[in-house]
Amino acid sequence: MTVQKNSPEARDIAHHFHSYTNAAAHPQVGPKIIESGEGIYVRDSDGNKYIEALAGLWSTALGFSEQRLIDAATKQMQALPYYHNFAHRSHGPVIDLAEKLIGLAPVPMSKVFFTNSGSEANDTVMKMLWYRSNSLGQPERKKFISRIRGYHGVTIGSASLTGLPNNHRSFDLPIEGVLHTTCPHYWREGQDGETEEAFATRCATDLETMILAEGPETIAAMFAEPLMGAGGVIVPPVTYWEKMQAVLSKYDILLVADEVICGFGRTGKMFGSETFGMKPDVIVMSKQITSTYFPFSAFMMNDRVYDPIAEESGKIGILGHGYTGGAHPVGAAVALENLNIIEERGLVAHAAELGVIFQKTLRDFASHPLVGEVRGIGLIGALDLVTDKTAKKGLDAPGQLGALANASFMDNGLISRNMYDAMAFCPPLIITEDQVKDMFNRVETALDKVAKDVL
Repeated sequence: MTVQKNSPEARDIAHHFHSYTNAAAHPQVGPKIIESGEGIYVRDSDGNKYIEALAGLWSTALGFSEQRLIDAATKQMQALPYYHNFAHRSHGPVIDLAEKLIGLAPVPMSKVFFTNSGSEANDTVMKMLWYRSNSLGQPERKKFISRIRGYHGVTIGSASLTGLPNNHRSFDLPIEGVLHTTCPHYWREGQDGETEEAFATRCATDLETMILAEGPETIAAMFAEPLMGAGGVIVPPVTYWEKMQAVLSKYDILLVADEVICGFGRTGKMFGSETFGMKPDVIVMSKQITSTYFPFSAFMMNDRVYDPIAEESGKIGILGHGYTGGAHPVGAAVALENLNIIEERGLVAHAAELGVIFQKTLRDFASHPLVGEVRGIGLIGALDLVTDKTAKKGLDAPGQLGALANASFMDNGLISRNMYDAMAFCPPLIITEDQVKDMFNRVETALDKVAKDVL
């Protein structure tokens, strides 16, 4: 990329260290600068308009121009721009939001703890569960089980839970005591002649084998997304959660539902836990809680989790954990308004109803020469790209085919994200039927171009 001296692109290259980017390649590739957004669309600095098919990072439920969220933030900034919840302090927006979230919970919950990102929330849950184990007189119960290809964030603790190699390489991760069990991707992991239900049984057996090998008394909790997001939009196989939860219950192991992507309507229910029949002890939330107009996250816990933690803080005299920006009044105000809008406009039902069309259109790509598998539910889905359908393989390097598709999508006015060779779709919940059709028409044009080049 050729950039002019002192241009925004040159200044970005000179000073900005990017997330999830090849830093060595960035001076040559340069940034794509997004300047504005409206509804499901964003525009770059060259005036090009794109459908944001991933809602930013799975997160802008209400799109990019919801005035009510802007007004809610402005009003709160004028009233109380900042305060904390340390040392028995509180404020109206966070009290209202905590009450609201407990009321929305798919299973009985007791308290809400506020953080600033999904990574931070999962990391905090890990600490709280260590604290709980000590309170219960079970100091050996400190290990956590996650899943291969699961995604739970990028802090030291949450990145350890994440089951993706590039989140571990050269970071000296995962930390000790974090284990990863079988990825529930039937298309990739199922054995010849194995039914989907038999695969689910094998996943549960693998979990139990791991628990017994480690010692059930050493396992504090399992962290899991209802539907795996960044690992490739992996929909659990039939009977999976029923069988996995039976194993956890057998050994008195807590379940933490990471609802950072699934929560607040994405799967056609308010929470993904409802969609898949999960009964978690802790629910982690972020992204769509504010449509990411403000950095904000939270987790809910039931009495079984909260009571020992509260008791231990009583023994010590304080709970020595908290964040300067946790329970931020502006974030809480934006979250409340965001949830009000989701309810008022029936966006959860919209995701379920429009999701039928979304999923049908997505599945029409099953016959495309580059598509190995189609998967999804509600308003989230993925196309797994291959050049050889029988062998389920793409080009020489994993992710090479996905990168070509990603570039072709951009050329056709569509922003997605390739997770290796799986192309993800997770548009704002406000998307219309016509916009869904337009989005997938662009996908078809882009994939046809790639197919012409590589097949």
